Amino acid sequence: MADTKIRSRRSFIFTPGLNPEMFPKAIASGADIVCIELEDGIAVHDKDQARDNTINALKKLKLNDDIELVVRINCQRTKHGLLDLEAFVSSGIALKAIMLPKVQSPDEIKLIDDLLTDAQLNTELHVIMETNQALECIYDIALSSKRISALFFGGVDMAADLRCENTWDNLLFARSKIVHAAASAGIDVLDVPYLDLENMDGMKQEAMLAKNLGFSGKGSIHPKQIKILNDVFTPSKIEIDYARKIVDEFEKSGKGLLVIDGKLIERPVLREMQRKLSIAERIN
Repeated sequence: MADTKIRSRRSFIFTPGLNPEMFPKAIASGADIVCIELEDGIAVHDKDQARDNTINALKKLKLNDDIELVVRINCQRTKHGLLDLEAFVSSGIALKAIMLPKVQSPDEIKLIDDLLTDAQLNTELHVIMETNQALECIYDIALSSKRISALFFGGVDMAADLRCENTWDNLLFARSKIVHAAASAGIDVLDVPYLDLENMDGMKQEAMLAKNLGFSGKGSIHPKQIKILNDVFTPSKIEIDYARKIVDEFEKSGKGLLVIDGKLIERPVLREMQRKLSIAERIN
């Protein structure tokens, strides 16, 4: 597809950068996005080792293109975050994407965009929205760089920042604002993982609420959650067939809007149709 940022992002899972031997298991989990973790899941005294282990492993790791491999670095306003950025930029690895935690302003994104541009890297950015300060300028953040391909909702940190319990109702405003910002920027948006491994029905219900709100996918904390998440965020065969019809009609016409089955369809609808087709390609 023309836009390389459009792809299947129904689920994601973290794997610790300190333990590269666990990378293959995460890659085989069925998640659309595998995120190598250098931030919250790594103790301070292990961060340098985790960074070195990750870079060494990535130099040898071979991936199918249908898996989106991302590295979550440390907060870009900290020493370890700056060391992470410098190490990956200097490593020679063509990293698909970097995940940025605890973002507070669009200036942080622009600085990293400039750094990647100077290094002549095509690395995309996945940005976590998990602070109240980010929520206040979320539209500026979402539109701050063409490298941004997805926003992620960090519900645990957001709840702590807002001094509220981490429940769906309490965080509905924050979730809605993130979905709106992602739609404005034409990028994907993924919901926070469901933390109760013993309540699979609760996870499925929350995933369905997230999908209905406009989220593209949701995180997992264990491989056993992934199939349910993928099922929830996979469009039906009827939806996929309809998406294929709309994309084909637009490609044939070259126009900005069409009447299909008696309904006026404008070009902005194309991105969502292309996303559904990317999921179809992934499951096939």
